[in-house]
Amino acid sequence: MSDAASAAVRPAQAAPASAAAKVDWGKLMLGFGGMVIGQFMAILDIQIVSASLPQIQAGIGASADEVSWVQTAYLVAEVVMIPLSGYLSRLWGTQRVYLASCIGFIVMSVLTGLSTSVDMMILTRALQGFIGGAMIPTVFAVAFTAFPPERRMTASIVMGLIVTLAPTVGPTLGGHLTEMLNWRWLFFINVFPGMLALFLVGRYGKFDEGDPRLAKGFDWFGLAVMAIFLLSLQYVLEEGAKNSWFDDDVILLLTITAFAGGAVFIWRSLTYRQPIVELRAFANKNFLIGVTMTFVTGASLFGGTFLLPLFLGRVRGYSSAEVGTTMLVSGLSMFLTGPTLGGLVRKLDARIPMFVGFSMAAWGFWLGHDLTENWGFWEFAALQAWRGVGVMIAMTMTQTVTMATLPPQMVKNASGLINLARNTGGAVGLALLSTTLTNQTALHLNDLSSGVSIASAQSQAMVGGLTQRMAQLGVADPAGAAHKAFNGLLVKNATVLAFGDAFTLLALGCLIAAAASLFATPPKAAAAPPPSDSH
Repeated sequence: MSDAASAAVRPAQAAPASAAAKVDWGKLMLGFGGMVIGQFMAILDIQIVSASLPQIQAGIGASADEVSWVQTAYLVAEVVMIPLSGYLSRLWGTQRVYLASCIGFIVMSVLTGLSTSVDMMILTRALQGFIGGAMIPTVFAVAFTAFPPERRMTASIVMGLIVTLAPTVGPTLGGHLTEMLNWRWLFFINVFPGMLALFLVGRYGKFDEGDPRLAKGFDWFGLAVMAIFLLSLQYVLEEGAKNSWFDDDVILLLTITAFAGGAVFIWRSLTYRQPIVELRAFANKNFLIGVTMTFVTGASLFGGTFLLPLFLGRVRGYSSAEVGTTMLVSGLSMFLTGPTLGGLVRKLDARIPMFVGFSMAAWGFWLGHDLTENWGFWEFAALQAWRGVGVMIAMTMTQTVTMATLPPQMVKNASGLINLARNTGGAVGLALLSTTLTNQTALHLNDLSSGVSIASAQSQAMVGGLTQRMAQLGVADPAGAAHKAFNGLLVKNATVLAFGDAFTLLALGCLIAAAASLFATPPKAAAAPPPSDSH
């Protein structure tokens, strides 16, 4: 019975791909463009608050731990909707799901901007991430079902540009908005592009039809298990480093819950006749390799966007606007790479640009292994340029290769899994980087302190010089102040060395992804349309 039902559903799901060549291209591009606008907003909002958390903290009277949940709540809630969106798209149709998601995202954006307490903001941010999460994977599904093979590269480049550019320019836009207006405009700004997206998708975004039969036998148990698994996992990844991992009872309990929930979720998805998430796509070699590389690009994309603002704020003391200006190079390099990418890679074996892209990103991150406390805009420019171009190439080609050999009926579910892999990779990357910074700072501080003990004469001379200088400035207790300043200098040097180790870790991850890309099977039909589609 389940085979008959799936066979009945399959033609309806495959129809958009077969009929894509007959679609009015003007309407298709307008509808797709509207979806891309919403996708950009949803991804942008992950990082737009990162450079403005101090201002938000002061505005709503939150503690440092509480304000971090302004970002965490969005990510935690979003990961549940991303895989669920594939099922909802098949049930209601892509247009309806997208419009509902976009309306909810706009409403929650306004309510977040109007927040007067940290509790209200965390709640509205969580709802904003959950409801708006459907706008991200639905764009991927449309690109690989509504566009014929010869035009998918263009759609893939557009998506790659959005996915890589949005989180990179988030801190830049957020920092300048906060400086020019105030932090509430980080959320109010979503209203204007959101209304444009609603208009375009509502008028031109009729890409497919839903199948109401899928509502029968909805897997509520599978949904509950998936939510428990993903929420627990995301919380552990977001909060583990801050809470010393398994030394914290809550982190330990949720880790066990995530493992148990994940095992039950996989079993349920593989055995239930109509699973919420179709995991059988992982039997496709390209998809498996592509998801692995997407996981790494997520870590690279979000990891780089995490490390740079943190270094510039913590070590250099930059303002939100200064952080945004410094990170502008990443956004520009990605933006300039996108339009030239299609012509360069269409005739190449897809594994070559993937390998080159990941290698360029690895080299960019490696440049940061020996950074100093004086690094600013120009010192980070080369790192960001290599990383930006490399991640843009790698992300775009990975998307193409990952989806190229999947059957049409698996595309909607697969698009959710790809986006989930990218977000989870980002969460894992941030957790590893946070832990690396904490552990390596302590390790380097211990080494530096040992070195000071060995070279005590030089250290005493330095402290003596500081004491004399502070006495001249009229500082009370100049000796104590000098020792504090000297210890602060040691901590600062240790922190800078730890940031260098974190950049090295990202470089290693990109090298692993570059090696994995060589095992993919290049899509043979992507460069040219099949004979039946030529016109």
